[in-house]
Amino acid sequence: MKILYAIQGTGNGHVSRAREIIPLLQQHGEVDLLISGTQVDVKLAYEIKYRFHGFSFIFGKKGGVDHYKTWKNMDLFQFRRDMKSIPLQDYNLILNDFEPISAWACKLQGIESVSLSHQASFKSKKVPRPKTVDWGKLILSRYAPTTHHIGFHFDRYDDFIYKPVIRSEIRQLVASNQGHYTVYLPAIDDKDLVNVLKQIPQVRWEVFSKHAKVAYHDANVFVEPVNNEKFNASMASCEGVFTGGGFEGPAEALHLGKKLLVAPMRFQYEQQCNAYALKQFGLPVIWGSNRNWVPILKEFVANPQEHQFDFPDETAAIIANAVNTFAR
Repeated sequence: MKILYAIQGTGNGHVSRAREIIPLLQQHGEVDLLISGTQVDVKLAYEIKYRFHGFSFIFGKKGGVDHYKTWKNMDLFQFRRDMKSIPLQDYNLILNDFEPISAWACKLQGIESVSLSHQASFKSKKVPRPKTVDWGKLILSRYAPTTHHIGFHFDRYDDFIYKPVIRSEIRQLVASNQGHYTVYLPAIDDKDLVNVLKQIPQVRWEVFSKHAKVAYHDANVFVEPVNNEKFNASMASCEGVFTGGGFEGPAEALHLGKKLLVAPMRFQYEQQCNAYALKQFGLPVIWGSNRNWVPILKEFVANPQEHQFDFPDETAAIIANAVNTFAR
């Protein structure tokens, strides 16, 4: 059996999940990997057969997507050429983690494909989402269209939705509490974060930044360039995590039993939905309309959180079922 696994290369969550899924897929057949996108910090230690530019949302430094850089980064002609270059007929199963080139190639050629992603969960109307009109809804539904869907979310909101895939390296961590707080907000400049976090001086803040080139500290705020091993160690031993409205990062923090505060990116509909879902569980959120973060951060540090999430390791069974159900 030949399997094509197409992965979105923007953001770390897709690649992190792929690292767990690829060896499971290899138990069922020969696996070729396709990645498109330009913003990822986590490495994939497997041979990549197809690497494309794709469509990527470019993170800004003010809490949202940089629309100009995102538009400038697009290349529709290359997108079309890349679509035509994939020999889709060679594969018995095509799995897609929110990757647009292979998704649209399959759609235009009438070939079945299976979404295996957090975004696939939004095919269900039962998934919590804010009652807002947002052009991001259209992007979420049209960006990487597939014929079948397997979704992941914080809860099993529907019969095709499963709990998050937690990386093995996270499951193997021994959680402790050394009192510091771990911060990862890739769409915000670290200098802006430092200016805010210094106003809560009674705790140590460990910030991991896409924008910092070297490590430095200012008062009680310690900034590091993004590093997977150091971030995992910091999160395992922290009291709480302050991060964006992505999916995998908050899920990992909750799996480790950490206090959690999220600040979803502005102009990013999926993150707004994730934050809204977490809000339903009673977890705090800093929305884009909040201009003064300090009172929320003080409350986050001062108050305990009572939550218990169960994210069982069921990835192998999900993959086996996907292969048995959808392979042709």
